[in-house]
Amino acid sequence: MPRTTNAATTSTRATSGGAFVALLRGINVGGNKKVPMKELATIATRLGYADVATYIASGNLVFRAEAEGAVIERSLEVAIAKAFGFEVEVIVRDGTTWAAYAKPSPFPDAERERPNLVLLGVSKKPLAADVLAKLTPYATADERIAVRDGALYVDFVNGSARSKMTPAVIDRAAGSTVTTRNLRTVTAIAELLVARIG
Repeated sequence: MPRTTNAATTSTRATSGGAFVALLRGINVGGNKKVPMKELATIATRLGYADVATYIASGNLVFRAEAEGAVIERSLEVAIAKAFGFEVEVIVRDGTTWAAYAKPSPFPDAERERPNLVLLGVSKKPLAADVLAKLTPYATADERIAVRDGALYVDFVNGSARSKMTPAVIDRAAGSTVTTRNLRTVTAIAELLVARIG
């Protein structure tokens, strides 16, 4: 059974599989779709994933697995629906890709000054080729958008809650579901990957 630490829920089993990050979209917000991280770690362990750890309640899971990302996404989605009775979209990236996300962002000034307001957006499917063109009309108040390593970076400046680039707008522009994490979280997940998996 996984055990709980201050930052994460962990499992100590070893495997030769690759490192992955799984992001759950839209859980534990406003009392909706409650998914305790301890239970999420247990689900991942029962699916056969190893070195399982979670980071904060927004649904960030790191682990080692011998499977492809799309297979992992579907397996987690099915298991979560079975365990909690509601559907949650899961987006998976391998450890190498996540390490690239954790490098200095396209907006180094904002990363230094307001890392909690610069968001990384990862999409279920490859980003639409015209995602920047579609989002630019919604960018206001000095907001900036960039694409790098197949992911979307948005400097929200005054916060995403007041932005016209809502989750629905971003999804439409990207061509599939996008889930976002601020740069503080992106960096913390990268550090957790190194600490847990190496």
